[in-house]
Amino acid sequence: MMTEAGTDIIIIGAGIAGLAAGCYAQMNGYRTEIFELHNQPGGLCTAWERRGYTFDGCIHYLFGSGPDQPFYSLWQELGVIQTRRFVHHDELMRLTASNGKTLIVYSDPDRLEAHLMDLSPRDRKLIHAFCVGVRALTDFDLSLLLQQPKALMGPMDWTRLGLKVLPFLGPMARWGLLSAQEFAHRFQDPFLRRAIPQMFAWPSIPVMVGMSLLASMHNKNAGFPVGGSLAFARAIEQRYRSLGGTIHYNAQVERILVQRDRAIGVRLYNNDEYFANRVIAACDGRSTVFDLLGGKYTSPCIKHRYNGHLPVYSQLQISLGVNRDFSHHPHWTTYLLDKPVVVAGEHRYEIGVKHYCFDPSLSPPEKSVVIIMLTTSYQYWQRLYGRSIYNAEEIQESGILIDQLEQFYPGIKADIEFVDVATPLSYERYTGNWQGSSCGWLLNKQTLPLLITGLRKTLPGLHRFYRIGQWVEPGGSVPVVAMSGRNIIQQICHEDRQAFQVMMPETSRAG
Repeated sequence: MMTEAGTDIIIIGAGIAGLAAGCYAQMNGYRTEIFELHNQPGGLCTAWERRGYTFDGCIHYLFGSGPDQPFYSLWQELGVIQTRRFVHHDELMRLTASNGKTLIVYSDPDRLEAHLMDLSPRDRKLIHAFCVGVRALTDFDLSLLLQQPKALMGPMDWTRLGLKVLPFLGPMARWGLLSAQEFAHRFQDPFLRRAIPQMFAWPSIPVMVGMSLLASMHNKNAGFPVGGSLAFARAIEQRYRSLGGTIHYNAQVERILVQRDRAIGVRLYNNDEYFANRVIAACDGRSTVFDLLGGKYTSPCIKHRYNGHLPVYSQLQISLGVNRDFSHHPHWTTYLLDKPVVVAGEHRYEIGVKHYCFDPSLSPPEKSVVIIMLTTSYQYWQRLYGRSIYNAEEIQESGILIDQLEQFYPGIKADIEFVDVATPLSYERYTGNWQGSSCGWLLNKQTLPLLITGLRKTLPGLHRFYRIGQWVEPGGSVPVVAMSGRNIIQQICHEDRQAFQVMMPETSRAG
């Protein structure tokens, strides 16, 4: 079937970036259609239900959950704040050694400083400097770096941004290009040297990023949306539909149609063709460039970006439905092991365990959702895929981790009612993301500058085509990719010489 041009913008992907772009396009008078390979919205911002348990696969904390805080207005515009309650934690996580010694990562910098001083008085100066940095960042508006499309910024815009960021240049210079692993090496206390690399969930994270997270948590601006990630995505889907947008589910795009170096539409795998004046790819970055466009519109820089040298985040998630109430346990604990456990071919010295009892909607009464997340090699699982041993390997690795869990929570094996395993291949099948990456390019010292300067949202030689989402916004994250969708519509409005506008939904905030 061939659909004549009657749509202004086609958007590939109904993840958060694609939904946001659709919402803002509709607000500005553009007619849009979204094509999504799956049967529901959200992309990586998702959850799945099994036997009454809802296993969340995305949001741990959401920047913008606090009134008058950075990103809050973004969520107001997208209609998700008005009807949603958030859970705000006083601590990010705990890190516990086998002898019981524990680092509690408090969001309150005063409380965190006192706790760290108790753990290691001899590291006083380093601890104080770190907590001074967290206090300074409580006044930093992280959304400043994303509020305006980089392609539209001139010298005066960069100057204005520089002046706003100027008071924070000290912390940024000191902590921006220092990883958590490198920071840990500066401590004298052996326990803190072991625990600090894991205090923000991955050792290569720039310390400033972790500090910004703690500052946002302290400001009550990094909460968990009650109902979980999929419910959050569905709220934006509802907002998009209320604005007149159209979504096609189970509609995987085979090819972006191009005529005279201009994107004119898409062809689906069922051979249906749809046409529009513009095309926005809010899907996997690598497949967009090399598959949907056949590698015709690229450059040495883009090819270099996808040659494997930039880090991506592939993960293994074991989700458990447990007939036990975990609400009296800390919601997130990373256990530091004396002896490693081998999982998916790698020695693991840390096992992170998280429960969701703070959101009763995700499990039956008196029961709990418990998850274990580990980084893992995509290649390890890819070699097994399509062979009979793939499922056996999932069972084996989950069994190893459950045995480990039994040591932390005696008797839990008998209480487990359901086990779900998601490997990088699961994420790849579900979303199409290269190597099953759950956040595009992993945010580290190498990629942080790219987030600040921005990556090009267009491709060389191709007109009326744009890229948004985690593959052009290093580090991904839900607010960053939503802002990516907002910004591209600002850019399109600029191209069409019309003022960019937003509309607030007419709903009241839930209690």
